[in-house]
Amino acid sequence: MRFTFDGRALRGEPGDTLAAALLRNGVRVVGRSVALGRPRGVFTAGPEEPNALVRVGADPMLAATVVELYDGLEAWSLSGKGRVDLDAVDDRRCDKGYLHCDVLVVGGGPAGLAAATAAGRAGARVILVDEQARLGGDLLSSRLLLDGAPAMDWVAGLDLPGRVLTRTTAVGYYDHNYVVAVERRARGERLWHIRAREVVLATGAHERSIAFPGNDRPGVMLASAARAYANRYGVAPWRRAVVFACADSGYEAARDLAAAGVEIAAVVDPRVAGDVVTGTTGDADGVLNGVQVGPRHVEADLLAVAGGWNPAVHLFSQSQGRVRFDEHLQAFVPGTSAQAERSAGACRGLYGTREAIADGYAAGAEAAGHDAHGLRVPECDERPARPPAALWVVEGDLAFADLHRDVTVADLARATGTGMRSVEHVKRYTTAGTGADQGKTSGAVVVGLMSALLGAAPGQVGTTTFRPPYVPVSFATLAGRDRGELSDPVRTTAMHDAHVARGAVFEDVGQWKRPWYFPQAGESMEDAVLRECRAARTGVAAMDASTLGKIDIRGADAAAFLDRIYTNLYSTLAVGACRYGLMCGADGMVLDDGTTARLAEDHFLMTTTTGNAAMVLDWLEEWHQTEWPGLDVSFTSVTDHWATVVVAGPRARQVIAAVAPGALDLAFMRYAATDVLGVPGRVFRISFSGELAYEVNVPWAYGRALWEAVLELGAVPYGTETMHVLRAEKGFAIVGQETDGTVTPQDLGMSWIVSRRKPDYVGKRSHARPDTARSDRKRLVGLLPDDPAALVEEGAQLVATAGGTPMLGHVTSSYRSAALGRTFCLALAREVAPGARLTAVSGEAAHPVTVVEPVFYDPGNARRDGEPLAGARVPWDREVRAESPAAAFAARFEAAGGAGVRLREVPFEPMWEVRGADPGVGLRLGPSWWLVSGNVGTVPPGWVDVSGQRTILELSGPAAEDVLITGCPIDLHPDVFPGHAQTLLGKTAVILERRAPGLYRIYVRSSFTRYLAEWLLDAI
Repeated sequence: MRFTFDGRALRGEPGDTLAAALLRNGVRVVGRSVALGRPRGVFTAGPEEPNALVRVGADPMLAATVVELYDGLEAWSLSGKGRVDLDAVDDRRCDKGYLHCDVLVVGGGPAGLAAATAAGRAGARVILVDEQARLGGDLLSSRLLLDGAPAMDWVAGLDLPGRVLTRTTAVGYYDHNYVVAVERRARGERLWHIRAREVVLATGAHERSIAFPGNDRPGVMLASAARAYANRYGVAPWRRAVVFACADSGYEAARDLAAAGVEIAAVVDPRVAGDVVTGTTGDADGVLNGVQVGPRHVEADLLAVAGGWNPAVHLFSQSQGRVRFDEHLQAFVPGTSAQAERSAGACRGLYGTREAIADGYAAGAEAAGHDAHGLRVPECDERPARPPAALWVVEGDLAFADLHRDVTVADLARATGTGMRSVEHVKRYTTAGTGADQGKTSGAVVVGLMSALLGAAPGQVGTTTFRPPYVPVSFATLAGRDRGELSDPVRTTAMHDAHVARGAVFEDVGQWKRPWYFPQAGESMEDAVLRECRAARTGVAAMDASTLGKIDIRGADAAAFLDRIYTNLYSTLAVGACRYGLMCGADGMVLDDGTTARLAEDHFLMTTTTGNAAMVLDWLEEWHQTEWPGLDVSFTSVTDHWATVVVAGPRARQVIAAVAPGALDLAFMRYAATDVLGVPGRVFRISFSGELAYEVNVPWAYGRALWEAVLELGAVPYGTETMHVLRAEKGFAIVGQETDGTVTPQDLGMSWIVSRRKPDYVGKRSHARPDTARSDRKRLVGLLPDDPAALVEEGAQLVATAGGTPMLGHVTSSYRSAALGRTFCLALAREVAPGARLTAVSGEAAHPVTVVEPVFYDPGNARRDGEPLAGARVPWDREVRAESPAAAFAARFEAAGGAGVRLREVPFEPMWEVRGADPGVGLRLGPSWWLVSGNVGTVPPGWVDVSGQRTILELSGPAAEDVLITGCPIDLHPDVFPGHAQTLLGKTAVILERRAPGLYRIYVRSSFTRYLAEWLLDAI
C-alpha cells in the first residue's frame, strides 16, 4: 500500500497502522515536541500515543497509532499540536445512531469477549464495542497459546451474539447507563448513543512509563508497543534492545522481540539487583543509540519500558464510580460502582489471560441475570506474575513526566515547591495530562512523582478527574449530518414554494421560514418594504400568516377557563365573534397575545404569536392539569391544519368577493365558516394593520392555491418587515419586541384590556404589587426623530440630553414609513410625556427625538372598514388543486428506493384528534388522547379535524430500521416498541407506528414535512 509522509513516498502492508508503516520504513522521528522542539518517535501502539501525532486530510491531529493505512494516504508530521487547514477538502459523511440493549460490553479483549458470550448465552440483547479493527485485544499482539493453539483460534471459535461494533471507541459514560461511542468508518465516523440496562467494562489496561533522564528519545517505547509491532505487524526495525522491566510483562516483550530477531542486550529489573536506567544517548538526529544503566553504557537502538500497568478506569470513573489505590498492583483500580456496571479483566487489575476470561464469563452472566455454569475457561501457558516495582522516577536531568506537554520532573517539583498539594492544581499549573492523550501515559507517573515529592502515598494523592471524551472527537463527528439544511428542523408553510418562486427573502422566526420581504428587480430591502406598505395602505396586499399558533379549545368550561387565562373576559363573547386578548405570567408580565374566536357555545379557536405557539399550549395544559383539573376543557393544536392568508387594504373586499363571497359582509371582529375557493374554510375579520383586513383559513393542502389566487386577483405580497411597519404605525405592540418579560399590560397603555369585572385571572395579584403599580415604570411611547430621514437603531438608549444620565428607556421598534413620509419609533420610557425632548444614543450616533403618542396613523380608526365593493361579485371559478407537503419529493422518494428500503407518501387520509373517552380506534397518544385516521363513517361530535395537520410517510424494507436508528432515540426492538409512540426522528416530533416487520408509518406535522423528507432521503 502506497502512502506519503511529509511528502516522502513510502510503502506499507495491509492491516498496518500508520505508525507500524512508518516503523516498517525505518522512520524513527515522526515529529517534534510541542514546547521544546525535541525529536519524538512512536511511543505506543494505541490511542494513548503522546508523540506520533500527524495531520491526515482534513483531520488536523490524529495519533498515527490508530490511523489505519490505506492506499494513497497522505500524512504530515506535527510539533505536538495541529492546525485546521481551511483549504482541506473534507468529504466525510459523519452520522449518528441510537442503540439499546440489555448488556453493553466495552472491550473486545479476552474478558470482553467472554462477557459478551456469557450474556448472549443467557438470552440477553448484547452489544459489543471495541476500538480495534479486529477482536482479540491484547491477544492480537501476543504469541499466547490457549488450549495449545494460537489464542486467535479461540477468538474465532466464539459464538458472539448481538451487534458487534469494531473500530468503535466508547468515549463517554453518562447517567442511567448512557454510553456514547464513536465508530470509525471509511466514509466518516458515526456517533452512537447507546442505552444499556447493564454495562460490562472490559477496557483493559495501559502500560505505564517511567520518568528517567532522556526518556523522550525516538527509540524509547513502551514494551507492550514494541511487542505489538513485532508480533502483530511483523515490524522489527530495531537491531538491539534494552528492556527496562519493572513488571513481568517486560520479560514477555523481551522473549517476543528475541523471537522476531531483535538482539536483547540487557533486561534491567529493579526488583532483581536494584539496577535502573539512568539515562540515554542519541545520534546527531537525537535518535536513541545507547542506554545508561548505572555506570554501564549499553549500545542499543530500542529501549522497551515496562513500568507496570494502569487499569483503564476512565469510563468507570466517568460513570461516577470511585477508584481506589491497590498497593499490590501499584495502580488505581475500580472501587465502588455508581451505576448498573461491573468491570472485568485487566481494567480491574486481573492481568492474566485465563483469569480475565473467567472474570469476563462471570461478569457477563451476572449482567444478564444468570450464572456462568457450563462456560469453560481454556488452558493457558502463562506464568504467574510478580508484583511490579514501585518505581516512578529515576533522578537526573531532563526526565519527562508528560511527553505530549513537555512536562518534566523539574516542572512538577517547581509546582509542589510553590505549596501546591492537589493533583488537580498541579495538572493546571504544569499542563500535565491536558494533551490529546488526556494523561493516559502520564497520569500515573505524575501521581507517583507527587507521591515522592510530597511524601504521601499515591492513594492519598489521588487522581485527576477522568472526563469525556476518552479519545479526541472531531466536531464533524459530533455534528454528524446535522449541518447545512439539516442543522436544525425547519418549518415551512404550504405557500413556501410559491414564495421562493417570487424571490422572497426569508427570515427565521423560531423554526419557521417566513417571507421577510418580496424584492422586485433592482429593489433594495427598503424600497421593497415601502412599496409593500403603500400597497397595503392604498390598495390590497396579502401576507402568509400560516405560522400563527392556532389552538382548538373545547369543553363546557372552555369560556370559564379562558376568563382565568386572559386578562379580559371571554365568557361574554358571542358565538361568531372574535376578541383580542392578553395573557400574563404569574408575575403579571405580558406572556403572549392574540385573538380568540368563539365558534360555538363550548368551542373556541385561539391564535398565538408565531414563536410562542408551543409555549402557550404548554401553558394552557399546565394550568388545566395542575390547578383546575376539574374544568371540562381540552386543547388541540391545529396550527399545521390551517393555511392562513391575510388580505389587507382598503380594496380587500374585491379579493374576498372572489375567493370567499360568504364572508364579504362580515363585521369587524367577526368570524364565518364558509367556502373558500369552493373548499370549506374559515374567515376572520381581524386587522393588525389598521386597514380593512381578513384572515382567510383553508386546510393546509389548499394553502398554495389560495395564495396564488389572491395574488392573481391583484393583491401585492408583503412580508414580516412590512407587517411590523404597519402595526407600529398603529401603535400595536409585538410580544417579544415591545415586551421582554418585565412589561405589564399597563406599561403598554393597555389598562383597558385588564378586566375589573372578574374575580381573578393569572397575574392579577401581581398587578397589585407596589412595584407594578408605581408611577415611574417604563411606558410605551412614540418617538419622532428631529431628522425625518434618520433611522434610529433599535435598542438605542434614551437620555434627557446627549450623553446625559440616567437612562430613561430604550427604543423597541424603529422604521421608515411610507404613510408618514418619515421615520418613527416606539419606545419604553419612564416619566416622560408627549412633547418631551430626549436623545436616542446608540454607539457614536445620537439622535434628538420628541416624545409623542404611540399611535401615529389613523388614531380614530377611520380606515378600518375600507372601501365598498366596486362592481358585481365575481366568484373564483377555476379548478382548485390540493397539494401535499410532500408533493415536491414524490420523484425523489421513488428514486431513493432499493438497497433494502423504500420511502413513499401515504395517500391522503382524514384524521381527527380525540380527547376524552376511548373511541375504540386509532393511536393512543396520551391520557385521554387519540389520533384516528381513515374513513370512520359519521364523525362523532367533539372530534377535532386535523386532516391537514400531518403528512404520513411510509418507510419499508429490511433496512428500514437501520434508517430510523440514525435519528430516532427510542428502542425499536419488537419486544419493547409498543407499536406506536410519539418520539423524535431527526430532531423532529413525529408519531412512529410499526405496522409490520420492516414497515413503519411516520406521522409528521405538515410544516416539518419538507425538512423530514430531506432528512430521510439523506439518511437513505
